[in-house]
Amino acid sequence: MRNDTLARVIALIVPLALVAGAYGFQYIGGLYPCEMCWWQRYGHFAGIAFAALAFVLPAKRLLTALAGLGIASSALIGAFHAGVEYGWWKGFTECTSAITFGSGGSDPLAAIMAAPLIRCDVVQWKMFGISMAGYNFLVSGAAALAVFVLLAKGKKA
Repeated sequence: MRNDTLARVIALIVPLALVAGAYGFQYIGGLYPCEMCWWQRYGHFAGIAFAALAFVLPAKRLLTALAGLGIASSALIGAFHAGVEYGWWKGFTECTSAITFGSGGSDPLAAIMAAPLIRCDVVQWKMFGISMAGYNFLVSGAAALAVFVLLAKGKKA
């Protein structure tokens, strides 16, 4: 497989897997995303869109590079979020809420009062001492680096 093609595959598969994992934790595991968790997803959404376009449009290298930038932005936001969670620095926002209104005309005030309060500075889940934001930084950072290195190698060939 050529370096450019491998870069495109990485730029598509990694953010797809990370977003699928995030939604799995949210809808199966019951871990609601805080505001900074959503910010990390936006970079992946952009990465997925640009990588998918790179498979069908002629500007493959440019679109793959843009996908890599989306993944890298998610990694940087993940690093910042992990620092907020570990108390290394203060974040821009500390709380957010996931409000859902039930069917059948539920009372909006009751729904607001019953909504979970998700703090950006509290780790909801961790493994081996690393939070989800920390893993996003590690995986996304490695993927973005791989995309850029493969694109650079592909240009020389």
